[in-house]
Amino acid sequence: MSHRVVVTGLGAVSPNGIGKNNFWENTCKGVSGIRRISSFDASNLSCQIAGEVQGLNPAEYYSETDLKKLPRAVPLAIAASKEALDDAAIDLEQFDEEDFESMGVIVGTGGAGFDFSERQFEIYFSGKKNKISPYAISNSLVGMLSSEISMYFGLQGRSHVISNGCTSSTDAIGYAFNTIRSGQQDWVLTGGVEACVTPAMMCGFERMRVNPTNFNDEPSRGSRPFNSDREGFVLSEGSWMMILEELEHAKRRDAQIYGEILGYGSTCDAYHRVTIMPDGKQSTRAICMALKDARINKERVGYINFHGTSTIVNDKVETLAVKNAFTSLAAKIPVSSTKSMVGHPQGASGGLGVSVSLLSLHNNFLTPTINQEKPDPECDLDYVSNEGRENKLDIAISNCISFGSKNSALVLGKFSG
Repeated sequence: MSHRVVVTGLGAVSPNGIGKNNFWENTCKGVSGIRRISSFDASNLSCQIAGEVQGLNPAEYYSETDLKKLPRAVPLAIAASKEALDDAAIDLEQFDEEDFESMGVIVGTGGAGFDFSERQFEIYFSGKKNKISPYAISNSLVGMLSSEISMYFGLQGRSHVISNGCTSSTDAIGYAFNTIRSGQQDWVLTGGVEACVTPAMMCGFERMRVNPTNFNDEPSRGSRPFNSDREGFVLSEGSWMMILEELEHAKRRDAQIYGEILGYGSTCDAYHRVTIMPDGKQSTRAICMALKDARINKERVGYINFHGTSTIVNDKVETLAVKNAFTSLAAKIPVSSTKSMVGHPQGASGGLGVSVSLLSLHNNFLTPTINQEKPDPECDLDYVSNEGRENKLDIAISNCISFGSKNSALVLGKFSG
């Protein structure tokens, strides 16, 4: 038996707004969260801008002692998870043992403990071996992330991390969707988190030449997907979490419903460690697989949230992939890149894209792609340039592309009975 899967709660900790409502309002208005880096001295870097979360108080979730034992990604994920649980009207204090066992945690991240590991390496190579944290090993394993979330809330269902580069949280949501659809869990706390704005990570991407270098004095203009003068992605952090729930389970508790997860597709170019296949064939196939899984005709798709990183190759290939998937329909489908406002949160990209897509379905509103100033002739779709617009929606797609030749897509629908 196949079960229907709906989304009943959302939480957001974003560079352009903490809390789902702040994030959504600012995203609709085209407010950028990209600024000069403030968490460390970036003066020796060519790119000195990033999407950093500002204003979150981790002490609301952990003691000062505990925070010293944890990577930054953990309090970001806990804050977004708590909001998603509260938004879904889930009162854990009313849970019995069966309730705790029925909820899983499946989260996506590229490298949640990178900042913690980076600090430990610095300590070791400065000759302070005895100052290394006893949690250095456990925090270097991405699997610790779901464990921390499960332990914080007492959730005893499956607890898994998907670490698949930039498609990590798209794949985590897809995995959670299939887990509920097949009847293995009643509900899952899922989504993505990343906290990768660190000196070594920034330096690594600088060496790859994938970050913009000409916008240090105008940070909000740095992420400019689909422009002919785009230079690369602006690294960012954040967490977007959600509650996926089996439909009848949600109905029994009279839960609000933002939308429905309908289909999931994933492929691999099997091409290169970093760049993507120029023909976009496997990205096209992932989108088509998701539509087939959802049993949705292409004509019904009213919006696509693009991966849209602002790199020369990604934007062009993703545009081509959508053209190949939708042929003559492509020019009629509005698409946009939220990364123009928040930067590229790596493994949390899918959580970001799915959250925006669901809120777009729920509110019948398309969020903009900002900084649309100099169109690239090879990027010629409707990118909802600079200003959002009201638009009635029934079906949306969240699309992601990753290092390592990964491609993943999710089909989402407005809920109806």
